[in-house]
Amino acid sequence: MTAPTGESAGVLGAPLDSREDPQLLRGEATYVADINLPGTAHMAILGSTVAHARILSIQTKAAEQMPGVLKVATAADFADVMPLPCIWIPGGVESHFPPHPYGLPGARPVLTGDTVRHVGDAIAVVVAETPKQAAAALAAISVDYEPLPVVTRADHALAEGAPQLHEAVPGNLNAYWTCGDKEATDAAIAGAEVTVELDLVNQRTINSPIEPRGAVGDYNPVTGEYTLYASTQGPHNHRFLLSALVLGIPFNKLRVIAPTVGGSFGTKGYLYPDMALVLLLSKALGRPVKWVDTRTGLMNSTVQGRDHRQHVTLAGTRDGRMTAVRCTSYANLGAYPSTIGPGVATALMGRSISGMYDFDAAFCEVYAAFTNTVPLGAQRGSGRAEAAFLMERLVDRYAAEIGMDPAEVRRRNLVPAEKFPYDNGLGWTYDSGNYRENFDKALELAGYADMPARKAEARARGKRLGVGLATYVAICGVGPSTRMSQEGMLGGTWESANIRVHPTGEVTVMVGSASTGQSHGTVFAQVAAAELGIDPATVNVYQGDTLKAPYGQGTYGSRSYSMAAPAVALTARKIKSKLVKAGAVFLGIPEEKVVYEGGKVYEDGNPENTKTFAELAMSMWYGWGLPPEIEPALDETTHFDPPDFNYPFGSHVAVVEVDELTGETEVVAYTAVDDAGNIGNPKIVHGQIEGSILHGLGQALMEAAEYDADGRLLTSDLTRYALPRAADAPFFTLDKTVTPSPHNPLGAKGAGEIATVPPAAAVVNAVVDALSDLGVTHIDMPVTPEKVWRALQGQGGGDR
Repeated sequence: MTAPTGESAGVLGAPLDSREDPQLLRGEATYVADINLPGTAHMAILGSTVAHARILSIQTKAAEQMPGVLKVATAADFADVMPLPCIWIPGGVESHFPPHPYGLPGARPVLTGDTVRHVGDAIAVVVAETPKQAAAALAAISVDYEPLPVVTRADHALAEGAPQLHEAVPGNLNAYWTCGDKEATDAAIAGAEVTVELDLVNQRTINSPIEPRGAVGDYNPVTGEYTLYASTQGPHNHRFLLSALVLGIPFNKLRVIAPTVGGSFGTKGYLYPDMALVLLLSKALGRPVKWVDTRTGLMNSTVQGRDHRQHVTLAGTRDGRMTAVRCTSYANLGAYPSTIGPGVATALMGRSISGMYDFDAAFCEVYAAFTNTVPLGAQRGSGRAEAAFLMERLVDRYAAEIGMDPAEVRRRNLVPAEKFPYDNGLGWTYDSGNYRENFDKALELAGYADMPARKAEARARGKRLGVGLATYVAICGVGPSTRMSQEGMLGGTWESANIRVHPTGEVTVMVGSASTGQSHGTVFAQVAAAELGIDPATVNVYQGDTLKAPYGQGTYGSRSYSMAAPAVALTARKIKSKLVKAGAVFLGIPEEKVVYEGGKVYEDGNPENTKTFAELAMSMWYGWGLPPEIEPALDETTHFDPPDFNYPFGSHVAVVEVDELTGETEVVAYTAVDDAGNIGNPKIVHGQIEGSILHGLGQALMEAAEYDADGRLLTSDLTRYALPRAADAPFFTLDKTVTPSPHNPLGAKGAGEIATVPPAAAVVNAVVDALSDLGVTHIDMPVTPEKVWRALQGQGGGDR
């Protein structure tokens, strides 16, 4: 028998310091930019300067003759290289993509040779001895364009006569996708006592990790093996996609290594042309080839986020019962489908629009379209944040229409605890929750009952105080594989872990989930140590290397702790089970008399007859006296595929003060009560929650990717694209409720991005509340001081 496992073992759930932090804080971590292999040459990529044009000619002779230049390449040099694939299509509907030779949805070529479709579209590369030489030669390449008409909005791209981006995609429509019950929803709206409508713009935003992307390719001509170092969230996925679907090389000839990754927020889970290019050019030149992006380059080539234009309707009764919700959304996929962009824009948003509320009917339709902008991908909380914004803005509008406190409206419509598991009618079945307890806790912590007095005090200081509420449910733990296939995912979403116990008693954990700053090395060591009853300091975690770690799927969708950690726990239990069987042999007793507890086995009723974990490890290494049915050594692997997703949730309260003279908005307090099930390390999750909230505040107040009529990105560096700074962070009051998920052995739910989902709604609700006596009912994000000032002057701020 074994002692209790998981959080009850004490180590798991403890707020241990992150073991990764010291190297990061001392500047000792190795990023892609720090990798300098002997003989490395440097690559620079020439991006298009126009958003839509035919390439008439590319003149490279001058660049080829410049000092240090080793090679200049265009699309003609890679004619036999397959285009990048798209692996998440809108599930269950007809969709249209650029072609791929294998009959898969295509995305984009590694270099464009005929038509450019967005500013930054890769059309040529230079490889030189130094980065400066490569950049200088890049400037010497001359490109002759024939301009074509440009379209940058999804709804405009679908209009009759709009510029056509891809021959294989008629009318620029990637897919028309729906979920829910249209007839029931329309009938409920038509017969409702009250209906409210909004036109919303969930603006395009730019992912801004501290580390831009980078890649180093190294080809070994003796073995025919390729090694790619890349800032990637999914080294195993990228290994498969690059080898099988782009380069056409054997899978076992490519190794992918993700060193320290300086943030991602979704951007680094995608396949990009640079990954293939450094490998191809390394083989051609017989030396390693390195590329590191710039900040402006990132903004013009790395996937961007959000970008929905929506018309939404909510129906209900005069006494506060919400009955139906409907959404029509135009999703901007950009110039090409990114690796998983179409799924982000459809399922993750559309199936999430009902939030924490118990509706009779719901329906969502999404028109996913191509435009002359940077491709769309995930951004922290992708899809779920857009859904929460529309839902929570609608609830406030509805509350104002019927003259009821917005908190009371929410409380009356939360899914009751007795209804779990709960089918939301849109495709998700929520696993567990106590929404009322969570919501009431947030209101109490925020001092919601005291807001009238606080508003009066603020007005005396020339400030308008507003309070905004927002609740959310966020589908996380991406898996199970079969369910994801129904959503259009062309691949598996299980996760893997291997544990090896060395003869000295130290333990190595190898996981397929690659960290991008979430302290996996700390938390996964806690999981293994808690299960095995050993010191976490004796556990080493390997990740991000396809040679050292087993197969895996990567880090995305807040899945690591609820997918990879259960794989670690289940593998540790296999180790324990084997040690119980072997312990019976080593102790000379029947197996049913063996107790495994505290990292040792002993005889039940006779604790003096015992072997420690280190002694067991050495005995298993020797293998002496083991019967045939027990193999020597301790080396186990688990591939975990859950029965369903998990659904963290929460309630947030934003308090803002608006300056009546300047329109400046300050978030003066922010309360968040989140529920991520059982938590492995609360200190780490606390940091993720704070970072997530600040990320969401950025979209609410300052962030927007702005394109001009010619498709040029106007916000192409950090002097023109505003990001939240430390001074913009409010005082946080954070707490949690705990409703374990039944879908994994740790009871875990996603945590890494969940608190990004509600802040935009909470803040905009708060600003509208502060201005409501002026007749302001909506302000589009970002809620800049200018927009607020105009609303204060009666020059705007209402419906658009």
